[in-house]
Amino acid sequence: MHCPFCQNSDTKVVDTRLSDDGHAIRRRRECPHCGKRFTTVETTMMLVTKRSGSVESFDRDKVINGVRKACQGRPIKEEDLKLLGQQVEESLRAQGLAQVDSRDVGKAILEPLRELDEVAYLRFASVYQNFEGLDDFQKAIDNLRSEQSVSQ
Repeated sequence: MHCPFCQNSDTKVVDTRLSDDGHAIRRRRECPHCGKRFTTVETTMMLVTKRSGSVESFDRDKVINGVRKACQGRPIKEEDLKLLGQQVEESLRAQGLAQVDSRDVGKAILEPLRELDEVAYLRFASVYQNFEGLDDFQKAIDNLRSEQSVSQ
């Protein structure tokens, strides 16, 4: 790590702490050359392979924005969307993979979204699972109903 003040390549770690969300490490560093201190933040990077084959960094905000579209006009709070985004990221990170497929991201969204709002779930699933007609909607509705009757 180079010192941002004098560009010295040898810096000393003075303090290390885990961030609040547990996904980053904050390190307080000191430059032995100029004596100044600075902070670095180290995070793990999770990549997503898209259908086109391109690879990009996982972005929780992108998940939230996609779900927000499915929730348009529904009585869903912004805090609920943020919590869903966090749940999706945590479930993907729990797999222990540095790179996940975009299909896995979609699958990770479906369960918490179904618990949040069934209409939003159907909207999201219709795009994610490429519904082609009313039969696909009917099957999804029938699955929701059968799962509801099992849980009651």
